[in-house]
Amino acid sequence: MAENFENFKVYQLTLILTKNIFELLNNEALQKEFELSNQLKRAILSISNNIAEGSEYNSNIQFVRFLKYAKGSCAEVRNMLNICEKIYQIDVEQLQKDCKEISVQLSKFIDYLKITSHKRNK
Repeated sequence: MAENFENFKVYQLTLILTKNIFELLNNEALQKEFELSNQLKRAILSISNNIAEGSEYNSNIQFVRFLKYAKGSCAEVRNMLNICEKIYQIDVEQLQKDCKEISVQLSKFIDYLKITSHKRNK
């Protein structure tokens, strides 16, 4: 994939969500929960990191693999947001919606790369 990862819409959406998650982590209750906060930070950063890393390979197959890792991290973020909501009664509805949208965009990107890779190999 020759295009710069910073130009991908899904990457840009992930940066916005990352900023919003970091703002959420300023919540007083979450500041006391180091393990949860730390894991949530690592998971949200993993989404953009996998998009960036995968884009640097000269192979759609490799890029797809990293986008799938990003989708897995997206699910991990959603799970931890559910925990924040249930345990600390923190409203995470918009963050959940944004995370689901990123997951959908990642799926579409994966499908696109699979199609273009398949056409190239014919």
